[in-house]
Amino acid sequence: MSLKRRQFLLLASLSTAGFIGLGATRKILSLPEIPKQQISQENGAMPQGDDYEIASIPEDKPLFRFVTIGDVGTGETGQYEVANAMVRYHQNHPFKVVTLLGDNIYTNGEIEKIKDVFEKPYQSLLEQSVKFYACLGNHDIRTENGNRQVTYPLFNMQGRYYTFKYDPVQFFVLDANDNADWDKQIPWLEDQLQRNQTPWKIVYSHFPMYSSGLYGVNKILINRLTPLFKKYGVQLYMNGHEHNYERTQPIHGITYLVNGNGGANIRPVGSSEWTAKAASTHGFTAIEVYADRMIIQAIDTNDQVFDQGIIRL
Repeated sequence: MSLKRRQFLLLASLSTAGFIGLGATRKILSLPEIPKQQISQENGAMPQGDDYEIASIPEDKPLFRFVTIGDVGTGETGQYEVANAMVRYHQNHPFKVVTLLGDNIYTNGEIEKIKDVFEKPYQSLLEQSVKFYACLGNHDIRTENGNRQVTYPLFNMQGRYYTFKYDPVQFFVLDANDNADWDKQIPWLEDQLQRNQTPWKIVYSHFPMYSSGLYGVNKILINRLTPLFKKYGVQLYMNGHEHNYERTQPIHGITYLVNGNGGANIRPVGSSEWTAKAASTHGFTAIEVYADRMIIQAIDTNDQVFDQGIIRL
């Protein structure tokens, strides 16, 4: 087996949607070689060995690039370190959008803190016309049920749940708090998914569905959402709430991405049978969207890529 082949851990999908994770830490330079051939098995395990072809990702320009962060709104050192790393990344890899995965204002969602916990940390990005699209976390609804965050212009929320598009991606933003109006939200989500024509569909809320952290697996949310995800071909679900990072292997064609490491105090995270990578470190995740694949890079505050993966269409 060649040296290049020994450098990478190959992971398979649990479905026909291919996903490979690369766990080695590296500087943000160029994407490493990845497996071209994939074998999907019922239990999601890929045998390791010499039987899988390694091929370079074509170095074409992505159609769209965005960054995702969650649990950011502390105004403390950790948040600023992540924000500064995002600014450095933006210099060489410009992005138009940041998805905010909830708990945007600690501790009680007080909009009076917005300058210290949002406008100052991300001032440079805001000045460069980067748009932030927020969802509501459990801390956000402690004051006025989060209503003033919903109407705050720089969060670009069109309601407690909403959708927006940057070709070739449609984003579906959910309110998954305990007091969410699921009787209205689920029919709305199905209608939006059914009418959607984009090849890539990404859903996010604050709360995890699959997690090896403090809160674990959310069976209620899984039962509520995964039938729609499978029916309409959602490829990626993102969330915060857990103060760590975790990426799953695809589960029924869907990759689940925990990004609660954007500023709040980091918590430990374990590993489950479906875990592709988990880490307890501050950082953000950059996602590049192509016609046939999405490339994921998790980046820490020292500009190190500590996880990489690809979702194939």
